[in-house]
Amino acid sequence: MAMVIPGASKVGNVVREVGAMAAVGIEAVRKVFSRPWPLAEFLDQCWFIAKVTTVPVILISIPFGMVISLQVGALIRQLGADAHLGSALVLAVVREQAPIATALLIAGAGGSAMCADIGSRKIRDELAAMEVMSINPIQRVVMPRVLAATVIAVLLDAVVSAAGLAGGWFFATQVLGVSSSSFFASFNELSQLPDLWMALLKAGIFGFIAGVVACYKGLSCKGGPKGVGDAVNQAVVITFVLLFFVNFVLTAIYFNFVPQKI
Repeated sequence: MAMVIPGASKVGNVVREVGAMAAVGIEAVRKVFSRPWPLAEFLDQCWFIAKVTTVPVILISIPFGMVISLQVGALIRQLGADAHLGSALVLAVVREQAPIATALLIAGAGGSAMCADIGSRKIRDELAAMEVMSINPIQRVVMPRVLAATVIAVLLDAVVSAAGLAGGWFFATQVLGVSSSSFFASFNELSQLPDLWMALLKAGIFGFIAGVVACYKGLSCKGGPKGVGDAVNQAVVITFVLLFFVNFVLTAIYFNFVPQKI
């Protein structure tokens, strides 16, 4: 009689889900080089994601920069190092906060909409009808959305970084009394150009993950409108968990391979 390991079935389900998501992501990447290329759909998705995420992500980044200025400024003021506030703010905002904030908004706003759209098409058998007409749903529906989420995440990362630094600068100069010249002069004390490249790489990977998870959950949903709602909820939760895990892995790899300023 075979021994049943408690929780083995749940672990197996998780492994299968991850494998299926990876398969969808790999197929979407492969279809980027296939023809015909759905340019109109790609541009529509880029505009939609940018439209629903740009303002919210800026509104998140500005107070975040202010909070960093408040917390770090209170500490370095006791050490008499007010002029070095800008260096700490750059590390916190550009390297860590900007990619995460961008990806969370793309997953929460853009990803949920993508999942609901694909899920609705799934339960109405529109995807099956596309297959009958020899149209690959991955190429026509999934690939443009995943690519749009990746591209917009990279572009929004710069906007988020600028907004966060602007919020930190305003708080530092108007509340803490730090001069603008010393604030900007300290930018390169701890940060370096690879920090920016790593932030952009993170943003692209996070956007790709958000797009893949949203599209996969939309493709696999079932059970009518309730199933679509459940798929959207699962897509957002899974994306958030994956983002923080992948962020930890990428940060650990970066610290091990890129020398840091001291």
